[in-house]
Amino acid sequence: MAKRSRKKQLPETPVKVTIESLAHDGRGVAHVDGKVIFIDEALPGEEVEFIYTDSRKDYAEGKVSTLFTRAADRVEAQCAHFGVCGGCSFQHVESSAQIRIKQELLNEQFTRIGKVGVPELWQPLEGPHWGYRRKARMGVKYVAKKNRVLVGFRERRHPYLAEIDSCIVMHPIVGTKLLALGEMISELTIRDKIPQIEVAIGDDQCVLSFRVLEPATAADQERMRTFGHAHNMSICLQSKGPDTIIPLDGEPEIIPTYALPDQNLEFKFKPAMFTQVNYDINKKMINRVLETLNLNENDNVLDLFCGLGNFTLPMAKFAGHVVGIEGDQPLVNHAKENARHNGITNVEFYAADLSKDISDQPWANKKYNKIMLDPSRAGASEVLQHFKKWQPEQIVYVSCNPSTLARDAGILVNELGYKLVKAGVMDMFPQTGHVESMALFEK
Repeated sequence: MAKRSRKKQLPETPVKVTIESLAHDGRGVAHVDGKVIFIDEALPGEEVEFIYTDSRKDYAEGKVSTLFTRAADRVEAQCAHFGVCGGCSFQHVESSAQIRIKQELLNEQFTRIGKVGVPELWQPLEGPHWGYRRKARMGVKYVAKKNRVLVGFRERRHPYLAEIDSCIVMHPIVGTKLLALGEMISELTIRDKIPQIEVAIGDDQCVLSFRVLEPATAADQERMRTFGHAHNMSICLQSKGPDTIIPLDGEPEIIPTYALPDQNLEFKFKPAMFTQVNYDINKKMINRVLETLNLNENDNVLDLFCGLGNFTLPMAKFAGHVVGIEGDQPLVNHAKENARHNGITNVEFYAADLSKDISDQPWANKKYNKIMLDPSRAGASEVLQHFKKWQPEQIVYVSCNPSTLARDAGILVNELGYKLVKAGVMDMFPQTGHVESMALFEK
């Protein structure tokens, strides 16, 4: 029987380097003996000593042990758990510098991956830097040795749950209650049978869905109910998939909502459904899309990866007709319900996997003069080939991954004959390395 190969021992002696640049995830980049090293919490121009945390064939990872010179953009992190909790990676960077770095990264990705230049940059969209996050999936772990339940996020680059008592990036209705949540769960008979909590915070509602591996007893449910009432939260139980989320016995089902006041719209959503985590930026982002597309009654618009209609319904307020396409059937059903709820009749929604061949779909064989798309991190390369048929005059692309946006921009510009007109970042995820961006293409 072949012997298992032992993991290579990491060097223990700190190594001194000068940080050359930033990687796409916000880590500092340096080189040692020709190998690239990605170093947490290190900024360009800084001289640091780091210790290795991992080493692979082509690269290694490390964390700063000593900081000799400070970059002008460096600030003290506001969260006591920064560096341990993996939820944030940018708290050591001044807020306006975070935006500048993300804009530079977007530019670099367009040039390097897409082989496309950005003629004009949009002014970055900015909002609150703290307490903005309204959707999250938090881990839960009962630690028998400490007789304590941890609630929060995983440690940075580790599978273990971080020991934190608050989160200042989360909306305070939940972010300030992590310790209290853990104490309440520790009193339940199923305290070691709850692996996660799905957080969904609307404008005026907070729903916490507890994933339960065993049924909660009547006493468990009473403790949860008392806690929920005390903290203005609706607590639900989830036994299997998202469609099994139900309120506690005898409690009403709370459907969270968020409003777009500028368009006089209100969206309802189920707790596990995708919605943007940052409502302030979402409102500004929608306004920018509407301003950019300058819709009128002659426009026939296609909204790809439409979710529950976040862009579809605002566009329908101005366009002649809008068709929304989404891969998830429950989201499509909910988008239709949101259209009815808001009295909007000039929209159609269809479920379709946009990574597959859609040429036999009736909606795909129509013409659209404007297209909006907001794909997942994987991007939209497969569906772009259909743009030859649709021939839209304008395309607005919202992205949560600058590298796949840049790749797709290369396809649109270098293969399909579009021109990149404008691009820019939106501060959807302050204090993190996530880059949300938007780009406009025209024929």
